[in-house]
Amino acid sequence: MNGHPGGQAHTLRMLELAELPRGARVLDMGAGAGDALRLLRASGFDAVGVDLAPRGEGVEQGDFLHLSCPDGAFDAVLSQCAFFVSGDVPGALREARRILKPGGKLLLSDVFFEAPLPLLDQAGFSPLSAEDMTAQWREYYFEALWREEAACCTLPKGKCSYWLLVAERR
Repeated sequence: MNGHPGGQAHTLRMLELAELPRGARVLDMGAGAGDALRLLRASGFDAVGVDLAPRGEGVEQGDFLHLSCPDGAFDAVLSQCAFFVSGDVPGALREARRILKPGGKLLLSDVFFEAPLPLLDQAGFSPLSAEDMTAQWREYYFEALWREEAACCTLPKGKCSYWLLVAERR
């Protein structure tokens, strides 16, 4: 599981910080090959994954900026390295909030070109944990460039950072 910095250990860290009860209904927004989805299910969660271009078994095709599920359908949303590439981070945050139950958890790790905590606040989330993992992301990204495996090399100009965030829907 190397589709994002830190791999499986990174995902497990987010789950630990979120303190989700087993059986919680979790949506993986931007599930890709389904690595985190399989980990969630193996860890006892009722997990669903969605991606524009699913590459793994059990990942449903769909646009996580416009989900067809009802409001408050999930206990948690997990997204790793997907909100930025959606092109609409505020929109992704709004959709995550919409589908979360009140008090539901957002487990997010991604690249940011602006401070992430104000974005969370504007979208109706209260941060529970925020870890700047920019150094780890740079190492991961440069290794991917070296191996010619980087999927996205066109980044906006400006300082970027990579954060692991766990927040609660207000």
